[in-house]
Amino acid sequence: MSVTTNTNKKIFGFSVLRRVFKFVKPYRLRFLLSLVLAILLAALTPLRPYLIQLTVNKATHKGSTVPGLLQWLLGSTNITTAGQFIYAITVMQILLLLLETAVRFLFTFLTSWLGQSVVKDMRVTVYSKIMSLNLRQFDTTPIGTLTTRTINDIESINDIFSDGLIPIIADMLSIVVIFVVMFWTNWQLTLISFIPIPLLLIATYYFKESVNKSFIKVRNAVAALNAFVQEHLTGMQVVQAFAAEEREFEKFKKINKEHRNANIKSIFAYSVFFPIVEIVLAISMGLLVWWLARKAGLNQGKDENLAGELVAFILYLNLIFRPLRVIADKFNVLQMGMIAAERVFKVLDNEDVTTTTVTPPSPKGGPENSALPCPPLGNGGVDGSAAIRGEIEFDHVWFAYVDDNYVLKNINFTIKAGETVALVGHTGSGKTSIISLLNRLYRIQKGAIKVDGLNIDEYDLDKLRSSIGVVLQDVFLFSGSVMDNITLRNPAITKEQVVQAAKIIGVHDFIMRLPGGYDYNVMERGNTLSMGQRQLISFIRALLYNPSVLVLDEATSSIDTESEMLIQHAIDTLIAGRTSIVIAHRLSTIRKANKIIVLDKGEIQETGTHEELLALGGFYSKLYNMQFEKKKAAV
Repeated sequence: MSVTTNTNKKIFGFSVLRRVFKFVKPYRLRFLLSLVLAILLAALTPLRPYLIQLTVNKATHKGSTVPGLLQWLLGSTNITTAGQFIYAITVMQILLLLLETAVRFLFTFLTSWLGQSVVKDMRVTVYSKIMSLNLRQFDTTPIGTLTTRTINDIESINDIFSDGLIPIIADMLSIVVIFVVMFWTNWQLTLISFIPIPLLLIATYYFKESVNKSFIKVRNAVAALNAFVQEHLTGMQVVQAFAAEEREFEKFKKINKEHRNANIKSIFAYSVFFPIVEIVLAISMGLLVWWLARKAGLNQGKDENLAGELVAFILYLNLIFRPLRVIADKFNVLQMGMIAAERVFKVLDNEDVTTTTVTPPSPKGGPENSALPCPPLGNGGVDGSAAIRGEIEFDHVWFAYVDDNYVLKNINFTIKAGETVALVGHTGSGKTSIISLLNRLYRIQKGAIKVDGLNIDEYDLDKLRSSIGVVLQDVFLFSGSVMDNITLRNPAITKEQVVQAAKIIGVHDFIMRLPGGYDYNVMERGNTLSMGQRQLISFIRALLYNPSVLVLDEATSSIDTESEMLIQHAIDTLIAGRTSIVIAHRLSTIRKANKIIVLDKGEIQETGTHEELLALGGFYSKLYNMQFEKKKAAV
């Protein structure tokens, strides 16, 4: 069963609500307590108007009797005068007010606490899910949209508890209890005062539908705004470099205008609905006064309870209309929380994830020659499992990022443990895709990839990735210190190990010249460092983990000749005895490779050593001669 809009868009489903309540299970006692408090509030709500009714009756008619139960609650059976009664009833009103205030405080605090607790647990679950998604999801989904799901949408789920479901239950119970008390007090007066209620129900329905449609547009506009702003702030350098500020600003204004228009439609609905509620309340009170005045004229003042009933019913109507003013809004809040929950659950239901299995046994071994006296974090040993030796095999691998547009076609090669293999080719030939597949960042469509003779799908994902150290061409640094970016906040790595690794790479002096040294804040994406400096830090980060397989993806492309010479000796030392894959446009950097694999348009064109491929006079030879001629012309 679900409620739908005219566009057949599902906005509320009990299946979604059940899934939300799975996150309530750890806090079910507090949830039940909030329901008990809601019932208690509903029972307390009509008591004060009833006491006021008795007070007015006693003050206007001295002969009025005090109910025996009330006398017992007041602790006296000798209340006879109006003064004694009013004094006693005032004390009871104050105590009742304090009790109701305390209960309402507990109710409000408990429902808000429950909502925030659910939001905390759900946000952790969603973020964990996002971290497990395959990279193809980030290729096709704007980062701003995932940010909206993790932050804004989950925050809306909090409203299900703080402003939605439980408060609606409390308001509905209060309305029912007040109606019963009114009907018990004077059923005719109750029916007369409720004559305009159908008008209110019709207005509430149209208000709810109008605001709900506006809220859906608002949520979509918020997601669009987040995606646009995140993308353009990240790419602001490109926007400014091409003087595209005005064009992009116009796009932003258009999206922002859509967000404003959606909000204005909801504001218009509120502006119409609330006056209608006041009009309906005024009509109810007018009918109430008319009926009692007519009754008083017919009875010629013989009914001693008319004045008390008039005051009490006015208070009752206000207590009923107070939640009715906002109950439609709360239903919309509940529905928007359900919409947000449904969007969040779509993320949680995404099955395109990087699966993790138990690490299978593998032969002991690994690089024997390591220049770093660091714990073998990626090379087995941390968890007591056997090390990965680093033998890699691509067996008839086909891969496409989208549908059947294959970027790798029937790739076959084997890298022995400890070998250094170079991948070369034009931009877009598939070099980086091979590395991404080896790390299991994407799923292949055909074939198999094996490490030490076992399919990579059989490895524990953390084990596999921690055994492969990668230095990418586009280096990403997180906000924080140089130390944090090198260790990735791994407590198993000490500062002494970091310093020694930096000295081996030849970066220690550069880091010490920074304000604060290793504590220097590199800011977002490492913007305070040059591309070459960021790459050197990334280089230390990869080597410090002492991986079984070392991948250098254009690792020296943004480093000047002096820096390249500085780290070349460290590279030669570190790749000794370690399986290494080097991707480089500078063919001069891969002469020492045991094997060079030449790629073009996703296919392997040639395989051999530097000398063999030059002698062959084929594809590699042409690439090498082109670079040599360019270098000679530049000189």
